[in-house]
Amino acid sequence: MTTHHTEGPPSTPDTVPPVRSTPVTERVLAPDLARGMMLLLIALAHVPWFLYDAPVGYAMLHPADGNLADKIAQVLTLIVVDARTHTMFGFLFAYGIGQMYARQKARGTSEKDVRGILRTRHLWMLAFGAVHALLLWQGDILGTYGLIGLIMVPLFFHRSDRTLKIWLAVLLALGALVCAVSVLGSLLAPNATAAAAAADLQRASIAETSYLLSAVIRFPTWVFGLVSGLATLALPTVFLIGVLAARHRILEEPERHLPLLRRVAVLGIAVGWITGAVLGLQHVGVLDPASASAVAAVHFYTGIFTGVGYAALFGLVAHRITTVRGTNRSLPVQALVSLGRRSLSGYLAQSLVFAPFLAAWGLGLGVHLSSWTAVLVAVGTWLLTVVAAYLLDRSGRRGPAEVLLRKLTYRRTSRPVHTTGAR
Repeated sequence: MTTHHTEGPPSTPDTVPPVRSTPVTERVLAPDLARGMMLLLIALAHVPWFLYDAPVGYAMLHPADGNLADKIAQVLTLIVVDARTHTMFGFLFAYGIGQMYARQKARGTSEKDVRGILRTRHLWMLAFGAVHALLLWQGDILGTYGLIGLIMVPLFFHRSDRTLKIWLAVLLALGALVCAVSVLGSLLAPNATAAAAAADLQRASIAETSYLLSAVIRFPTWVFGLVSGLATLALPTVFLIGVLAARHRILEEPERHLPLLRRVAVLGIAVGWITGAVLGLQHVGVLDPASASAVAAVHFYTGIFTGVGYAALFGLVAHRITTVRGTNRSLPVQALVSLGRRSLSGYLAQSLVFAPFLAAWGLGLGVHLSSWTAVLVAVGTWLLTVVAAYLLDRSGRRGPAEVLLRKLTYRRTSRPVHTTGAR
């Protein structure tokens, strides 16, 4: 097997150390800092879905109408947030798998046992996503990540760097082809009615006043998203990028990769923000919206580069923090890292606020919001999760969702594993 992972010292002849999750003290700053901050962007990306009574405009699920503050909020969200957060978290998800794999191998865990841990973890992520979707939120992404892990790890983790790069080029080319076909179709046969119908379908479970009926609508919608998350190729693409980055310890050792991180951050973010700006200006009527559907296809494709660019940016930020302050981190950094270490709990907590308070089957407050007031709800919800995570960190406690996933993942591997020797 050809890999670039670091092997640990050989185990004793009869046993290897029991497998376990990564201790908090061993975690790298950049991924946790990025996750903590990007949960704000996830909140900003999801909250427009809950404006369920507002007619949608040309881009995503943003309302067609609004005052100046609403339009500013819409444009900034399209530039910075939409079609970017899922790719960055997809990158970090793959990077985390790579870290987990390397640590378990360094502890002497066998290849079979490591793959078993990963398979169990991804199956439970898929289960978490299904429950999350059934109960609260059809836009759940946990199940998609779990499914991608179940498929991509067996296919690619034993492959060489060269093979991964070839497949990465193939996926990027296929994604560009799909994007080109979408652009051509939008230009030749623009169909605003179909786009509005698709938006209404996405918001159907949120606009439903009966909770039971909303669940009936919500779960099949999530299943469709589960499949489309793979079919659009964006997440499989960033998964391979994350695996490659983890192999070369890009975020653990940013000082060795500063030129690469700078290039990826500048170019990746720039290409995405430019297309986002065009789409945003079309949405609010500053630019001719006739080609908005075509631009939206490009906007989605460039999310691959922007998501990875964000990850590179946080790698640079983490390097700067470590260089200047060492382990003496400021309170905002500590709080963001605390949330990043509990990102699963923070992500689910957003649904516990948005769904029952904003959806029609709950209090129905979403009908009273506009784009800019929805931004305030998103920021406020995120700040609450930051505070909660920081308090948990101060008390030395993990997030509840992390504890549950950890117990389910490691429950069959908590005792020493007998083997014939080092692998």
